[in-house]
Amino acid sequence: MAEIEGYQKLIDGGRQVVESWKPQIEIDPDWPMVKLGEVCENLDSQRRPVEKSERKPGPYPYYGASGIVDYVEKYLFDGDYLLVSEDGANLLARTTPIAFSISGKSWVNNHAHILKFESMDKQKFIEIYLNQINLEVYITGMAQPKLNQAAMNGIPIPLPSLEVQREIVAKIEAERKVVDGCKELIARYEAKIKKVIDKVWEE
Repeated sequence: MAEIEGYQKLIDGGRQVVESWKPQIEIDPDWPMVKLGEVCENLDSQRRPVEKSERKPGPYPYYGASGIVDYVEKYLFDGDYLLVSEDGANLLARTTPIAFSISGKSWVNNHAHILKFESMDKQKFIEIYLNQINLEVYITGMAQPKLNQAAMNGIPIPLPSLEVQREIVAKIEAERKVVDGCKELIARYEAKIKKVIDKVWEE
């Protein structure tokens, strides 16, 4: 029991880190403000939804408002992009990120805006910022919340120099690695507890 309790304390500590960590950008009021639509290329016109019954299975992720919903045989996009939820309850609930980066070959349906940036540092900086701010003022509809393209393009973004963006993103990615390490620790020690319990039952 003492061995299990020791493992459980490590698991609880790791979970506290994982559950409490949220990437945050500390905004400097002196940073210039720009509209989101001014610093990226919007590729919404290239999206194409495909009914589930018409999708042919394949290796390429098929993205919707909150992430991958399927894998299909063809792709529409190939590169690094930021997807931003266009509709769905999560725009208000925010149980999962509403902005997320994707890379490589993919298909995106019409439930996620697709944005192309000139640099990955700027993309990641804006991804983090969009996920930390309240967007309710830009969202229409209650039964089916929606962030239309015009409203999204008008979201004000504080944008420091690319060097500062790079430093902030690097710091947050370093924190993310620590959190990922905690997740791995949790899995390892849960396995240890299971092993101890199984051994006890065998005896």
